[in-house]
Formats: sequence, structure tokens, C-alpha cells
Amino acid sequence: MEKNSESRPKTRRKFLQTGTALGAAAAVPNLLLGQAKGANSRLRVGVMGLGRGKGHIRAFLDVPNTEIAYVCDVDKDRLASGANTMKGKQQKEPQKVTDFRQMLDDPELDAISIAAPNFWHAPATIMACKAGKHVYVEKPGSYNGHEAVRMVDVARETNRKVQLGTQRRSYSGMIEGMQKLKSGLIGDLLYARCWYANQRPGIGKGKLVDPPAELDWTMWQGPVPDQRYKDNLVHYNWHWHWMYGGGELANNGVHSLDVARWALGVDYPKRVTCNGGRYHFDDDQETPDTAYAVFDYGKKGISWESSSCHRRKPESTGFVKVYGTGGMMDFSTANFVAYDLDGKEIARNKDAPSDVPHFTNFADAIREDAALNQPINDAQIGAMLCHYGNIAYRTGGAVEVDPNTGKLVDNPEGEKYWSRESYRDGFEI
Repeated sequence: MEKNSESRPKTRRKFLQTGTALGAAAAVPNLLLGQAKGANSRLRVGVMGLGRGKGHIRAFLDVPNTEIAYVCDVDKDRLASGANTMKGKQQKEPQKVTDFRQMLDDPELDAISIAAPNFWHAPATIMACKAGKHVYVEKPGSYNGHEAVRMVDVARETNRKVQLGTQRRSYSGMIEGMQKLKSGLIGDLLYARCWYANQRPGIGKGKLVDPPAELDWTMWQGPVPDQRYKDNLVHYNWHWHWMYGGGELANNGVHSLDVARWALGVDYPKRVTCNGGRYHFDDDQETPDTAYAVFDYGKKGISWESSSCHRRKPESTGFVKVYGTGGMMDFSTANFVAYDLDGKEIARNKDAPSDVPHFTNFADAIREDAALNQPINDAQIGAMLCHYGNIAYRTGGAVEVDPNTGKLVDNPEGEKYWSRESYRDGFEI
């Protein structure tokens, strides 16, 4: 597996160059690496967002010599619940805060682990990097294309380690599968197909009411321009509203598309199509519950199919299938089986999944300058696939992309979705 971003194709460096052109870089000092240095150094981490963040806590507790110094959530009930997962797990209890900026003020804190909603990912990452913190940020890492470019710029300018939470990059089964593909097990690689299926219920029609007492609604919105609180939005259904999320493509498609792109060794496509619709419920959801996207790289391609509200049982699709001139590799969510052209099994991996190696790799990068398995500059090329797909869906079904820069080609309508029209004061990208 290619871990060092410098060994990746030149387009990864062009991503950084494009970012400087798209957004003026702020003057930021080239800070030294964080407080934790050396394999035996204590790593102090603050976790932001205590839904998925509880998984971050559990994983970090399995990383040697790591302390959860802070837990943060804008919902006091979730803050208490997250703090309770720490009881008896480490000698010193973490500090509890509702505003993540309080963590940034601690000069002894090494890293921030961000599990807040998508629209928080880039602003929080940028603020943390500028405060001298390393960052582990959940997928997709950015809400739109402009944010993706800016966070890559800032990570480079501040010399911070930023790892995206597409944790399969550190799964042993996935790594072995990629090595076998690279060795030519199934010949020249041509195409990958990705799927996601679920049976999500409807969310109904929400009412505009006062937010619950335990929720800091203003801080929950963070960088998003102020909106009235709606009672069917928090804590998960924001995914299906364009103001806050990118639908299933940015929510789960990012995982399978990252595996497909990793397998094929591709970066930016030249054309993206995405079609579908909302078919299952008459409710407040805006993003498609059924969609099909295709990413054309010229001599290679990727497709992604989603059915969010119907599992399509007993149909069996899978997670990612990679097709080569000599066979097919079928990736589950953690490992693989490979077949020749006649369907005969030629290789298999049964390793169990674990998030711990990905968090361990992040810690090793901070303490020992190890290469990140999913550095933000490479990771945001994958996130761009989600942004392209959503822009295509919202603008007639197709977009053209410059494969050398990642920018949209002659698309004034699509540019409207490349960046947010405005941000709340103090959270500007």
C-alpha cells in the first residue's frame, strides 16, 4: 500500500496548487509538530461530537499512552453520556466542554478528533490546525469542494497531521487486497462497482419550535447561517438536508468510493453523472433516497448505487467489486475474495475489522512522523467524488471535470454548489 503522499501521482500535489488558487491562504506560522514527540510520549486528545465520537474514544483508549483530555458536545445529555464512557478507563477524567474552541486554547493538547456533522468538518479542522493541533476528522471531511481545497491548504501551511476517518485504509484485509491487485492477481484493472443499501424510515414533516433546553442550537449550527430549530433534524436527519449534509453519497458512499479509487489508482475523473430521486416518503428529506452515479476516468471507471430506504432483499449486491482483465475482487466492508474469469476462487482474506489501527497510525504520525494511511490531501480527492456527484444530481445529471486540477469545467450552475454562499461570522472558510 502506498502510504506516503509524495509517492502518489502528481495530481495530489496539483490539488494543493489548485487550493491556493481557489482560496487565498491566510498567513499562518509554520508551527513545530505537536507536543507529543517520540514513541513513548503521552498523546493528549480532545474528542468533538459524542455520537460517532464515542467510537473515537474507544479506539483512542486502545492506542498506547494516549489520554482523552477533553470531551465536547453541544448537547449536554450527549456530553454526559460521552463522559460516562470514560469512567474507570483512565486515571484522569476528561474535561467536559460544549464549545470546542475551549480545547484549542490548551497549549498541552496535541490533537482534536472531530466527529461532529459534515458542515463542521472543514471549519473545525482549519481552526484546530491554526491553533497548532493535529486533527483526526470523520468522513467526508468537507461539506463542499471549496472547503475540501481550503482544509488541504491549511494543513500544509501549518504542517499539521490531518487524517480522514475512512478507516478501511488501515484494515489489514483491505491492505492485503490492494497489494494483490497491485501485483496483478486479476490482471489490468478496469472498473469498480460500489453499493449502499439500507432501510431508513421517513422523518415526517418537522415543526419549527424552540430547541430543547439541553441543546445549544446556535453552537450546533456553528458555521451555517442561523436557521430556526426544526424538531426532526437533530441528531441525525440533518444528513438529508442540503443546508447541512450531502445525503447518502457523502454519508456512506464516501467509504466505498474511497476503496474503489484506492484499488484503481485514480484521482479526479473527467466526467460524473448522477441520477435518482426521492421515491419512498413524502417528508422533509431533500437528498435522494435512490441514486446511481458514474465516474468516468477515460480508460477506467467507477459506479455507485444507493437504495437508502429499501434493502432490496433477497438481492445481494455487496460493497465494492473490482474488475480486471483476469478476474474480479469482491471487497466486503473489511476483507476480500478474488475470483478468476471462470468464477473460481483464487484468494481470500478473513481478517476482522478494527478502527484501532487507523487511530494508532494517526498517533504514530504525530509522535514519530510516520506516514498517514489517509492524509487529508489524498482523502479530499475522494471526498470530491461525492461533491461532484451531488452537484451533478442537483444540476441536470452530469458535470465535466478537469482531471488535472479537479475543478469543474464551464459549469456556472454547478459553481453555485462549489462553495457555501455565506458562513456565520467567525467561521468563514
